[in-house]
Amino acid sequence: MRVHVRVPATSANLGPGFDALGLALALHNEVVAEEGQGVSVRIEGEGADRLARDGDNIVARGVRLAYEAAGRAFKGCALACVNRIPAARGLGSSAAAWVAGLVAGNALLGAPLSRDALLDLAARAEGHPDNVAAAIFGGLTVSCTTPEGVTAVALPVPESLAWVVLVPEVTSATAEARALLPRSVPREDAVFNVQRVALLLASLQAARPAALTTALEDRLHQPYRLKLFPWMSEVAAAARAAGALGCVLSGAGPSLLAVVAGDGAAVARALEVALRKAGIQGTARALDVDSAGATSQLL
Repeated sequence: MRVHVRVPATSANLGPGFDALGLALALHNEVVAEEGQGVSVRIEGEGADRLARDGDNIVARGVRLAYEAAGRAFKGCALACVNRIPAARGLGSSAAAWVAGLVAGNALLGAPLSRDALLDLAARAEGHPDNVAAAIFGGLTVSCTTPEGVTAVALPVPESLAWVVLVPEVTSATAEARALLPRSVPREDAVFNVQRVALLLASLQAARPAALTTALEDRLHQPYRLKLFPWMSEVAAAARAAGALGCVLSGAGPSLLAVVAGDGAAVARALEVALRKAGIQGTARALDVDSAGATSQLL
């Protein structure tokens, strides 16, 4: 039995929604998996020159995790991976790998695990639920960790909005970006973010895009991460000057996500030009929202 799995890229936080919001984007990694003796991994595309090709590969670890959760013996698998999601750029590449492996393993077993069970497993493996929830369910997801597991709700996103992703050639480690964050924040900053997360969700559901300019503001993580990305403020300002409603760090960065009411071509150009002025190369393009999430098909 062979299975084909498709998993979207994701952008977490969306400004104020730290470790809670995630957005699935139409840029996908694909995996073909089948049971085997031992683990073998073929990789094309992003990370082909540096990712593990044995049992240490995250996709393979995800397959094993699904087998263990289902109480089935794992003897091995053969994986063929086509990676399009850039690694270490804040677009959920590791979340996509965990989800791809879990979904593939579950499909090979006859789907004994629910999507909620896969979400719990992926969130524990990844360390936080925002990216994996969006990768599994698609759309805009709101996720919350509880003692019993992860609760997540997927919401539709207005089709009139364009989501422009700027991917710099430099990389960033999530652990390094998290290490910059303080253990506690002023109450005023906490209230600031609670207000804006609520406004962000309300503005998207009510199709009131003008409110996004305020709703995408953040005080919990982006100000501290400017130490890693000192060019971020100027590049984001260039996006807004070109017509973006807002521009935020995608996940732990260094990619940026700009939201535009209408066509995003002018904003994409402005992002690339501003980044070059800061001495860094990168590419920007508008991506649709992926509303399906991770999918599997038996071959």
